[in-house]
Amino acid sequence: MEEITEGIPSGEREFGELTKKVRDLIEYPEIGEEEFHELLTKATKGYGGALPHRTWSLCPETRKVVPAVVWEKDGKVWITKKCPEGLITDVYYEDVEMYKRFEEWRYDFKIKSYNVENTGVNCPFDCGLCPRHRSHTNLLNIVLTNRCNLSCWYCFFYAKEGQPIYEPTLEQIRMMLRNAKKEQPVGANAVQFTGGEPTLRDDLIEIIKIAKEEGYDHVQLNTDGIKLAFDPELVKKIREAGVNTIYLSYDGMTPKTNWKNHWEVPLIFENVRKAGGPGIVLVPTTIRNVNDHELGAIINFGLNHLDIVRGVNFQPISLVGRVPKKERERFRITIPGAIKRIEEQTNGTIAKEDWYPIPIAGHIARFFEAFAGRKYYMTSHFGCGAATYVFLDEDRVVPISRFLDVEGFVEFLESKAEEIEKWKTLRRLQKLKLGAEIFLKFRSFYDEKYAPKSFDVLRIIREAFTHGTYEALGQFHYKTLFLGMMHFMDEYNYDVERVERCVIHYAMPDGRIVPFCTFNVIPELYRDKVQAQFSYTWGEWKALHPDWEYQKDKYVRTKEFVEKMKESELYRKTYIDIKNYFG
Repeated sequence: MEEITEGIPSGEREFGELTKKVRDLIEYPEIGEEEFHELLTKATKGYGGALPHRTWSLCPETRKVVPAVVWEKDGKVWITKKCPEGLITDVYYEDVEMYKRFEEWRYDFKIKSYNVENTGVNCPFDCGLCPRHRSHTNLLNIVLTNRCNLSCWYCFFYAKEGQPIYEPTLEQIRMMLRNAKKEQPVGANAVQFTGGEPTLRDDLIEIIKIAKEEGYDHVQLNTDGIKLAFDPELVKKIREAGVNTIYLSYDGMTPKTNWKNHWEVPLIFENVRKAGGPGIVLVPTTIRNVNDHELGAIINFGLNHLDIVRGVNFQPISLVGRVPKKERERFRITIPGAIKRIEEQTNGTIAKEDWYPIPIAGHIARFFEAFAGRKYYMTSHFGCGAATYVFLDEDRVVPISRFLDVEGFVEFLESKAEEIEKWKTLRRLQKLKLGAEIFLKFRSFYDEKYAPKSFDVLRIIREAFTHGTYEALGQFHYKTLFLGMMHFMDEYNYDVERVERCVIHYAMPDGRIVPFCTFNVIPELYRDKVQAQFSYTWGEWKALHPDWEYQKDKYVRTKEFVEKMKESELYRKTYIDIKNYFG
């Protein structure tokens, strides 16, 4: 493909080129009415039941809640729902063994405060956090604007010329932050500012400061990074204001797979290094037959820039909207599918056994609650996400599970639950003593032979466990690369049991807090409806901002800029003169 070097990046041509060649397809099984009803009849009920398992889903056409069954066939897990127009099947998990292993680590929870009076009987159509919800807010999303500096062809979210502008006021933002802090028994502690493109707000620094004033330890900025590439002073200002993490869109290793910011990333990295932070998490939207062949290379890229890159968080695509079966077979990828590719592309260095489901953190949370007085339970559905940590030991990549018996250690903590709970009544010196005892026991789960040799992992872990503070945990991240997966749902794989346990929530200016997979999957009831209600008309926005023009928001990439970047030492150091850690 001839490189597109001029104009506002949209990705349409690149996507067309990438999808001309289909490397593989998921073959969806056929299932008849009789077989469906038989599965439904013998299906288990209740969270964590064995397969086949009964749940509820959404009909993509009528948007009604319909019965569904999660079942296995040919080594994969499927979800089939009974819609008025017939049966609809989609892949739920591409590896049944991984599904069952992750299921063993499920962790249930119950919130005690609600921001709607509904009973939840109509879930997911009467959202706000209600008595039916099972997880507190691990990460609060606040949309700062629907303006954007790109024009992605598939995006229905950014404001087009003449359309209303959504931009909540500082007072509304503070109210949304406070609402999430009031959750019981655990208030929100982490916030992500998103958009649109949040860096287009002139008052962004003030917004970040408000989040810190309201007691948020972790502030994350979800961005394409374009403004950060050309405004080094802005990078410095967001770090000083309190941003911990730049959550950076990064879809691949080439201008074709990462058309959004491939040419700008070297400048973003340079500015972050000069500013001394914030840390960067690379966020690839992962699509079968589009960029799934580059997942290992993206991890390798992160390891080469470990001084500023803290993690890679893969997001298997959510196929929101009406998507024909043929398109789903081409583009759908699930968490096990992405993990399998990573194992292949890293030559087994990072294997599927190295990954754990997010709820395993719920089992560990009791330790830190007792020890540091901080409650933070990651109690998402076991199928929502997966994670691991990898250490770079000179030229050797070592997943944490290769030298630490993670499962054994977590089971040990659970066996000590009663003793750990007593810590609430112990004095500081007694806590330190008991912490030291547990750390000594921890060594029995640690294999020195396979551990990194170039730095003291035990010391880092000891600091995290004996102090149990946010800062101590942060030190752990400076020595590792976090790898995550978060698969947001769409109408085809929708599972009401999953949305009941969603831990990533959106705050809205009407006071409600809404799970991610209702906010974006049912936009007519949540995202679009509420934002339209609180938006400025085009005329109102222009009256308030007389010097503003739609085109001024847009980033125009020039041919001269691309040519200059190609020839630069900075580009070479970022992409070309890097090590291949996977052979």
